Amino acid sequence: MLSPNSLIYVAGHNGMVGSAIIRRLKLSGYSNILTKRRSELDLVDQKQVFSFLQHYKPDYIVSAAAKVGGILANNTYRAEFIYENLVIEANLIHGAWLAGVKDLLFLGSSCIYPKFAPQPMPEECLLSGELEYTNEPYAIAKIAGIKLCESYNLQYGTNYLSVMPTNLYGTNDNFDLEKSHVLPAMLRKFHLGRCLMDGDRAAIRRDFDKNPVGNIDGSASDEELAALLDSYGVSLTCNGSSSVTLWGTGTPRREFLWSDDLADACVFIMEKVKFSDTYEAGSREVRNTHINIGTGEDISIRDLAETIMRITGYRGSLRFDASKPDGTPRKLQDVGKLTKLGWRHSVALEDGIARMYRDYCSA
Repeated sequence: MLSPNSLIYVAGHNGMVGSAIIRRLKLSGYSNILTKRRSELDLVDQKQVFSFLQHYKPDYIVSAAAKVGGILANNTYRAEFIYENLVIEANLIHGAWLAGVKDLLFLGSSCIYPKFAPQPMPEECLLSGELEYTNEPYAIAKIAGIKLCESYNLQYGTNYLSVMPTNLYGTNDNFDLEKSHVLPAMLRKFHLGRCLMDGDRAAIRRDFDKNPVGNIDGSASDEELAALLDSYGVSLTCNGSSSVTLWGTGTPRREFLWSDDLADACVFIMEKVKFSDTYEAGSREVRNTHINIGTGEDISIRDLAETIMRITGYRGSLRFDASKPDGTPRKLQDVGKLTKLGWRHSVALEDGIARMYRDYCSA
């Protein structure tokens, strides 16, 4: 459990989740926060991780470091997603135990649940069915992290808690057109579609200077930029308007949580929750001790797209490519366990997207 002077190591502090958790910790008065850049500490290197944890012996570890991405990245880089995530979490969790660290928070993902899980998805449905194929390697790695935490707690008496955030978005998100998650990818596509329709080439160049794709930035020719946009489904139509094409049918439903709401939930759990609070006392078999973090509300991909179109001012056409995969039909988490513990989200989806777009445009 946290105390005012706890030394807190946040792994993955530069990412959207890690940076949000640091902001929330500082807001709560925790100033003894330890971070390391990847150039200083490679979390895939077991020797480096064990040596680092033995040296600093933090009071609390937040394991927010992971290789992450959207459906395209998950399906393309399957080996990297399973290997890197397995190794990072194993190094941190086992290294924590070796260093005598009693408290740790492991962050997973809602993709751990079966493709056709009951909706909303309770913690108890873990390992009850087949995973969604496109993110199976990542999901298996995260399931292993949950079981590592449970096993160390049961065998060694540690307090290693696992939380499963729903789909996240917010400050410091990843807007890479190939590797980002659905919401930031959509937001950028509709922003570029609006710029294209308005003939604002300077804005398109500024966008690619901020977020290059491969070796293509704002210095590329008009033809190169147009071809790249078209390859990601953003193009001019014959009547001078623009069109944005998204993968799938638009019918899947997803739940989205503002990243600072997640951080608030994480700090709440770090301060108030013990491993023994995550399962029924006297249980003969202790499992499914992880805690879902979400809003308990979802939206269709089509409705999400139309919301982002409205916020970005995009007035072109919207198309869906049904030949591309939809992923899991619905992913809504049951947040009853967390609600019972005393936490609820505060940022509404449309308000969060509007804030995110203002930040994106002003960056």
